[in-house]
Amino acid sequence: MLENKKIVLGVSGSIAAYKSALLTRLLVKSGAEVRIIMTQSALDFITPLTLSTLSKNPVYSQYWNKSTGEWNNHVELAAWADLIVIAPASANTLAKMANGICDNLLMATYLSAKFKVAFAPAMDLDMMQHPAVKNNIAKLKAYGNLLIPAETGELASGLIGEGRMAEPENIIAFIENYFSSNQSLLGKKALVSAGPTYESVDPVRFIGNHSSGKMGIAIANELSNQGAKVTLVLGPVHEKNIDASIEIIPVVSANDMFNACILNAPQNDIIVMSAAVADYTPINIADLKLKKHDDELFIELKRTKDILKKLGEIKNDKQVLVGFALETDNEIINATEKLHKKNLDFIVLNSLNDKGAGFQTDTNKITIINSQNQSESFPLKSKVEVAKDIVNKITELIFSDEN
Repeated sequence: MLENKKIVLGVSGSIAAYKSALLTRLLVKSGAEVRIIMTQSALDFITPLTLSTLSKNPVYSQYWNKSTGEWNNHVELAAWADLIVIAPASANTLAKMANGICDNLLMATYLSAKFKVAFAPAMDLDMMQHPAVKNNIAKLKAYGNLLIPAETGELASGLIGEGRMAEPENIIAFIENYFSSNQSLLGKKALVSAGPTYESVDPVRFIGNHSSGKMGIAIANELSNQGAKVTLVLGPVHEKNIDASIEIIPVVSANDMFNACILNAPQNDIIVMSAAVADYTPINIADLKLKKHDDELFIELKRTKDILKKLGEIKNDKQVLVGFALETDNEIINATEKLHKKNLDFIVLNSLNDKGAGFQTDTNKITIINSQNQSESFPLKSKVEVAKDIVNKITELIFSDEN
């Protein structure tokens, strides 16, 4: 299952480091090529000689090899790997990963990775339950990293509870699953738009909307999770929880987004337009800041280019095109009309009448309507879970067309 897979195994300072020897042996036995990076504190728990012998490769712990003077290139290590697995991941290492603290070779390699990184926490019960640790784990999952859950059992302190590093056999099963079921869209390319657009009135002011980009980013992350190569056309947002493997094209205005989407669409198999694009933009943009006057101010607007309509006109039979409809009344009728008018494969309907749905929330409630006017409604969920529902529909459509 892991034949010829390239795995970087990160070992941090934890009593569970002894399990890294068995994990290394199982990885090699499964056909993987393994390179190991140890933190300085990990050296107190297990020797590099043990892991080097089992992996049949040198073990790295410093930026340079003092005996040869050679630089251990963290960028090359990250680029070489198909997957980085940090096991055990101590509370200290989790904190560094979550907050971008780069003070050792393992963290430099982690920060250089352009794909998801798997991590297996290992620590005592009370540490595992601390809000700071839970918050760091949540951050890492939000970044797109893969949690290998800690197991429950007797801990080094004598306490019994959650905190044991997953057994090596279970980590192997997790990695095998990653390279099989989690890659259903491997080889596919996806284009996603997310966030608002800002239409300048003058150098200071703009016309915009309340879109946070969370839904589109969650969809881009999930497409990447399932193996697709993702390009994200992203309006001005504050969200940073974007998978490191995703190519981001930052844009500001509706015209910027139109140009980026039309340019990149032909190369993609999947196109999901979830951005909240302005329908109108000022005809004239003032060169200088408009001054306040006692009388009224009138701004003349013109229609922006319809990105979704243009994509529907130029899409080919092998592409899947998905749009969004945010409605306040006649939701199904309006969304269905948009679905056919824009030549979509399906449309995702949100209603601002549903509590917890729409802009600036971490949850959403959707109805998916396909080109045969069949609809399926989903309960209120986190946007991460909603993204999975949407991507699953895309995957079903792709495989049904290919069969």
